[in-house]
Amino acid sequence: MTYQTKEALFNEIEGVLNEQGFQVVQQDQTRPWGGFFVIEESQAQQFANTYFNGLDVQELKISGKLSPKILVVAPGKRLSWQYHHRRAEIWQVVRGVVGVVTSDTDEEHELKLLHPGDVIRLNQGERHRLVGLDEWGVLAEIWQHTDSDNPSDEDDIVRVQDDFGR
Repeated sequence: MTYQTKEALFNEIEGVLNEQGFQVVQQDQTRPWGGFFVIEESQAQQFANTYFNGLDVQELKISGKLSPKILVVAPGKRLSWQYHHRRAEIWQVVRGVVGVVTSDTDEEHELKLLHPGDVIRLNQGERHRLVGLDEWGVLAEIWQHTDSDNPSDEDDIVRVQDDFGR
């Protein structure tokens, strides 16, 4: 599906989330690679029911806190080659075909294609990169916080390489 503008895609996604009864607590369209929506944490099970085939969030909890999000990656853009100290993640592709690179070291491995319905789990400390391919990619993501006293946030990104000089 092709979208003329980033704004039109974000408006559509926001409308779908609202129709599904989700409370968007933060939205960011300013990322050079696309952006994201953060969903109210109390809706984690509803989010898992909707986007992860009813996965029991109790099985996902590491420290007791989960954060659901929708990631949007633009065609031809890449998120930074990164990892996190205080979270693991689980992604499911909702729309579009995207690329993912993972590694236990700073060396990037081959690009793997993920299609709608595909799920990937990223461990705490595992290097990873999401890559937009020919069309907009939309993914459901759940952050699995690994430190209950110091939950992960947007500052918990260690960038090994970044196309945007961040």
